[in-house]
Amino acid sequence: LLLQAAARHQCRYLVNLHVLQFLRAGGDPQWLRGLEFIPPKLRNLNEINKILAHRPWLITKEHIEKLLKISEWSWSLAELVHAVVLLAHCHALASFVFGCGCEQDEGLGGRGSLKPLSLGNQCFCEATAGNSCSQELLRINRKRSLDSCMELDSLRERMQRIHVETEGRDEMRLLQQDREEGKGQGAEVGVQGGSSYGTPGWLSPLADTDGEVTGATNLACYMQDPDFGYQDFARRDEDQTQVFRVQDYSWEDHGFSLVNRLYSDIGHLLDEKFRMVDGLQSSAMAKRQGCEPSVFKRGIWNYIHCMFGIRYDDYDYAEVNQLLERMLKVYIKTVTCYPEKTNSEMFDRFWKQFKHSEKVHVNLLILEARMQAELLYALQAITQYMI
Repeated sequence: LLLQAAARHQCRYLVNLHVLQFLRAGGDPQWLRGLEFIPPKLRNLNEINKILAHRPWLITKEHIEKLLKISEWSWSLAELVHAVVLLAHCHALASFVFGCGCEQDEGLGGRGSLKPLSLGNQCFCEATAGNSCSQELLRINRKRSLDSCMELDSLRERMQRIHVETEGRDEMRLLQQDREEGKGQGAEVGVQGGSSYGTPGWLSPLADTDGEVTGATNLACYMQDPDFGYQDFARRDEDQTQVFRVQDYSWEDHGFSLVNRLYSDIGHLLDEKFRMVDGLQSSAMAKRQGCEPSVFKRGIWNYIHCMFGIRYDDYDYAEVNQLLERMLKVYIKTVTCYPEKTNSEMFDRFWKQFKHSEKVHVNLLILEARMQAELLYALQAITQYMI
């Protein structure tokens, strides 16, 4: 299951990791040859895996019914909930792996080791030859410091404006604006709703210290319909799923109890995971933002859910545009919706004034918000099937 899930985002690190764990657990090596070599029961999850990974709002009770239909390869409700949790977790974990600037090092026998990308404060001259930084690098670092001060002032101003503005807009207008920006500036940021991308500018493939461009391994044997990818929820057709309202189906009131009933105690573990990330504090972030960290974190969380069509009626989505600068929104959208397009330059270009630990904090929010979004759609479909 995890191989199928990681392959949807071409996450070689997770694929290789799970291959090793599979073999250590005594798994049949033949299964690793691709979907055609695994039991039909597992292969039948391909459709729901594909949809959950890219467009979870398309999940319906018919998908659930098809998997539960009595046959030699049918799933039980408990088994299916278990599988959905694993798939959603692995999809979100792929976002975290790419978002934190990690890539496979193919030079070590393809064993799946991590190679850290350049994260702003790491010097390539130290990594390759052990030399001290050149005057040019020092000049660049000084310029970055000045840029960071200006970014910090700009962020504080945006935070203050939130408290005096009263005009709101809902999340559909927010998505519409993102889409229009993508059309006008797609060549610069490389983020558009479709699945086809060029590699101009800072979204070009990353070159390693030997000058070789590292690309994703062909993982086609672990998935079907590889061209199926994320599309902006705002572009949906009239006959497709409507906005998902948290007031009608939420994790706290509905998803938690369903998961706990069908998959013993996992609801408590997931709930603890969501609460732990929500409770993480960063005094540095709070000091720099000039506001309560909870306001900033909620803006990120709701923006991620917004991209999956999940709406909070009690939230003013105008805050998102005030809190999140454009480069940060580009980063969040890419890591959330198509993490395989992320590279180290994206990591460097947002929040230059923040520590890497604070950027990882953002990636933890992305991980949990994305996982919860997938779970909400899947669990709602299961609930509708059970009614």
